[in-house]
Amino acid sequence: MLFSKALERLARLCSILGGLLMTGLMLMTCYSLIGRNVFETALIGDFELTGIGSGAAIALFMPLCQFKRENIIVDFFTANRSAAFNFRLDRFGDLLMTVIFFLLAWRCGVAAINAKETEGASMLLGFPDWIVFSSMCVPFALTAFIAAMQTLSKFNAEEATA
Repeated sequence: MLFSKALERLARLCSILGGLLMTGLMLMTCYSLIGRNVFETALIGDFELTGIGSGAAIALFMPLCQFKRENIIVDFFTANRSAAFNFRLDRFGDLLMTVIFFLLAWRCGVAAINAKETEGASMLLGFPDWIVFSSMCVPFALTAFIAAMQTLSKFNAEEATA
């Protein structure tokens, strides 16, 4: 139970950081639009920063989404199945999410190392690509860990019937 609380706190912290990042992007976009349309001055690289920040924010929202099991679930074919069957199917889905997010975290880590070695950067601002990949690696790894813990959760009759 204590371990679950720590994971929830980490997931919520990631979500808060993602929300702050999206708020910053929104303010930057407003500043850029007002500057372009009213003062005829452009904020150079606003599209790059929006793309970079949005990717990082999406990654930061994933741990809480997985923790709360709020992913999209299509239950058209399983609505008439037993609760135990659906519980096992959900555990299988958690296993797939574990694998997917482990692979995403791993590949983001490899991409960050490669971008650092090759000094990859964005076109206009020269923003280092390794920072982008690193910012996504940690939340993806946390999401994979949360999904793994959910996969290994023991069958609970009360949870299966809920």
